[in-house]
Amino acid sequence: MPSLFFNKKNNKDFITNKSTLVKKKDLNSQIARPKISSLINFLRFSLDKKIDVFKPDKSRVITKFYRHESEEKARSIIERILALTEDEVQNVLAEVYRDFSKRHRNVNDIFRRNFMEVSHLIGQNFTISDERKLLIGSYFTMEYSIESTALFNPSLVIYPKQNDLRPGQTRVLISFRATGEGHLSSIVFRSLVIDKLNNIFVEPISKYVGTPEMILNAKYNKGLIAKKMEDIGHSNEILLGILSRLNEEFTMEEALSSIKLECENKVYHENDIKLVASKLVWLLKSNYEIIFSPLHLISERVIFPISPTEINGVEDARFVRFVDDDGQVTYYATYTAYDGLSIMPQLIETKDFHHFKMRTLNGPYAKNKGMALFPRKINGRYAMIGRSDGENLFLLYSDNLDFWYEGKKIITPTFDWELVQIGNCGSPIETEKGWILLTHGVGPMRRYCIGAILLDLEDPSKIIGRLKTPLITPDEKERDGYVPNVVYSCGSIILNDQLIIPYATSDSISHIAIISAKELLNKLLGN
Repeated sequence: MPSLFFNKKNNKDFITNKSTLVKKKDLNSQIARPKISSLINFLRFSLDKKIDVFKPDKSRVITKFYRHESEEKARSIIERILALTEDEVQNVLAEVYRDFSKRHRNVNDIFRRNFMEVSHLIGQNFTISDERKLLIGSYFTMEYSIESTALFNPSLVIYPKQNDLRPGQTRVLISFRATGEGHLSSIVFRSLVIDKLNNIFVEPISKYVGTPEMILNAKYNKGLIAKKMEDIGHSNEILLGILSRLNEEFTMEEALSSIKLECENKVYHENDIKLVASKLVWLLKSNYEIIFSPLHLISERVIFPISPTEINGVEDARFVRFVDDDGQVTYYATYTAYDGLSIMPQLIETKDFHHFKMRTLNGPYAKNKGMALFPRKINGRYAMIGRSDGENLFLLYSDNLDFWYEGKKIITPTFDWELVQIGNCGSPIETEKGWILLTHGVGPMRRYCIGAILLDLEDPSKIIGRLKTPLITPDEKERDGYVPNVVYSCGSIILNDQLIIPYATSDSISHIAIISAKELLNKLLGN
């Protein structure tokens, strides 16, 4: 399979722009033109087939446990399977293997796991073969095409693994919001290699995709959970009683045992205990850990909705490579959890993109969509760009990543292409001249454009530069899609003095734009 790569002209006087060549001396005027998707290098195959998109692939399917509408229905299905002869079981199972074993890694493990979900519905008097258990599991399994609708809103970071590269090459990770049937969103990944000339190669993409295992008996911090319960308005004597029986670090199983004891004590009304207990369990399930098998390549890993807060989607992850004061590197991503009725900002934490920790973000400024973490602390504190009021951008500070109580409005909709609302397009990018903050603005006909702002390095509440016209707007070829007239990004990087911007068009497909960081800074400072 040929690699995909971006073709960058060796002649430094030119930059490829989709269908035209733009001289560098004309760069600033091209940035200022709102009708042009500026400075976009087009993708092409090594076989010289030109393309310019990351498209959704309907063949990329995961398995899900299929929960039937009632236990009665599930029991009826199991009874029919139990009535089959062993020969019939083996024949049907062989057919299932023939059709599905090559579409998924470890299909036996999938069937066993799903059998365990319904094993309690089987009577105690039944002794069943391993083959029949697997067959039952297959009847409670379904495939889900994670990218059947869209592959969009990408984010780009330097990948932690830089092995097996040639001199001058850098491996980067691009994440996407993948959307399938029912507008259910998940997070998927690809790895790219960029050389010193900013030629970009897409590394081989596996035909398999898979979801992670949830870490059982993950530890919770009692003080942190108590604070989060207080923040959502459910801290009272009942909660204190439940928590008093727990150690400073506890598991879900231990919390459920304490809740059971609280009910048995009968000090408080049963309905009051159930209300607090349901909120506590909801919160614990929304703060969880997952881990992928070492066998899963990066393109195989799918972060699919698990917790109650995100059961209808994990959306728009903004990944950032965060360097702490001691030099330790952690990858964080803010994302939007959607439960079908409301949204909640949450945080992903990982060191290696195998083991992920998900947690809720709390506080009055942890509201709405689109929080983005700075890649380092500012004056000893964590900092975020957020849009807590749904219209303006705020600079947020905190001493604790989980709680956001302090914010200052710094950017308001100003120009005609952003008068409805503005938001960020990922974490601020540090340069010696200041923080480049890519923004999105919503204008007439709900057209989304990408702009750029320059913030002061030491005091990011100060705006020291701002483009008056968009950096990227949807061109005629990019306007049509699932949501028309939208360009959107969730995170960019600077590499080899170039700003590399992955962006989506019309909530459908994704592209990459490459522009000179120096000339963008000059334009920002000129404004």
